[in-house]
Amino acid sequence: MHLHILGICGTFMGSLALLAREQGVQVSGSDAGVYPPMSTQLEQAGITLMEGYAAENLQPRPDLVVVGNALSRGNPEVEALLDLGLPYTSGPQWLAEQVLPGRRVIAVAGTHGKTTTASLVAWLLEEAGQSPGFLIGGVPRNFGVSARLGAPEAPFVVEADEYDTAFFDKRSKFVHYRPEIAVLGNLEFDHADIFDDLAAIERQFHHLVRTVPGKGKLVVADGEPALERVLAQGCWTPVARFGQSSGCDWQLRLERQDASCFDVTRAGHDRAESARVDWSLTGHHNARNALAAMVVAEACGVAVQDAARALSRFETPRRRQELRGVVAGISVIDDFAHHPTAIASTLEGLRASGNEGRLLAVIEPRSNTMRLGTLRERLAASVDSADLAFWYQPPTLDWQLGPVLEAASTPSLEFTSLEDLVARIVAEARAGDRIVIMSNGSFDGIHERLLSALEQTHGQ
Repeated sequence: MHLHILGICGTFMGSLALLAREQGVQVSGSDAGVYPPMSTQLEQAGITLMEGYAAENLQPRPDLVVVGNALSRGNPEVEALLDLGLPYTSGPQWLAEQVLPGRRVIAVAGTHGKTTTASLVAWLLEEAGQSPGFLIGGVPRNFGVSARLGAPEAPFVVEADEYDTAFFDKRSKFVHYRPEIAVLGNLEFDHADIFDDLAAIERQFHHLVRTVPGKGKLVVADGEPALERVLAQGCWTPVARFGQSSGCDWQLRLERQDASCFDVTRAGHDRAESARVDWSLTGHHNARNALAAMVVAEACGVAVQDAARALSRFETPRRRQELRGVVAGISVIDDFAHHPTAIASTLEGLRASGNEGRLLAVIEPRSNTMRLGTLRERLAASVDSADLAFWYQPPTLDWQLGPVLEAASTPSLEFTSLEDLVARIVAEARAGDRIVIMSNGSFDGIHERLLSALEQTHGQ
């Protein structure tokens, strides 16, 4: 069996390739941008990568082509596979047909935190000896890979994205997975390139709710009006609510402002069960992600106290507040945040950690929603927790960053040249600073460039 994947270096499609390879399938793939960490994973797994899209990539003729949702009509490889009459499918459909049958599927959905929460769930199950399978839109550092089959009888954890499936299937990816347990972590407007408004996304989330069986469980965050509207459309599954409200089934109480220590209380029919978590992550949003994972783990037979202990050994996924290096006391941190809410949450969590140095934010508004300028009014306030913000205007941005900088209370600088950006950061940086680079893309390798430049200027 020869499987060819279009868009193979995307986080979802690359993870799919790893699962197929683990099944013994011959896998090749093409993409317009081949870069680490996904390209490294794929090459190590013996998967052939092709840079760019071309009809020649479909030779020798594959048995099946899996088409990523970034591909559309007019793409030369898409046109070639249609002209050749090759069988093709979408990534979510392939996963649903080839991996998920017979598995207890756990789907983690939400606008923010899906990768971290899915990684947390997989880790708690792993520490409990269950050997779960998973497909995650990032690389969990506790595992070193973004996907694996796991034990055949074990649960399978999938990061459940609301983005559309493929050019020929405009349903959200997550409707394909038919989970027994679904986490609804939060919900706000995003993906402005395919959704007209928040109500359109809420309808897709309700389609997911419709697929969860009555014997299953919905793990739902409190304080999320959009999620309440989703459930109000109809719910046929028991709901476990988590958050800080006193009425939650699972309640979170922060012991420290930076959320590096917190208490979890599970309400029971006869008695409450509590546990304390002391871990290396910071930020209220991460504590909520951990609580959601504990709810899922308990539903899979993991004791609350055991889950709390396992959290102390959890490592963030790659590109989620990942420390990339320290030069002369200057820390360079990589984070995937690209939505105003995620940018603000990341910076607030780091600010609350009590570090005495400055917090420098480096932001590339690169996502499709950012490119269209849909949420640009919220960007200025998203960096309130930073001491200094560096904004990079990519060539694909359809609007100018100037008004954002003018509205920001945080001192802000704008750049159109990556070289100039790196040079200015190096000139501004001093010992004790934390430089947080936020983008949902490669940012043209700025992390390595910056570390190298810091070493040349500040290193011993």
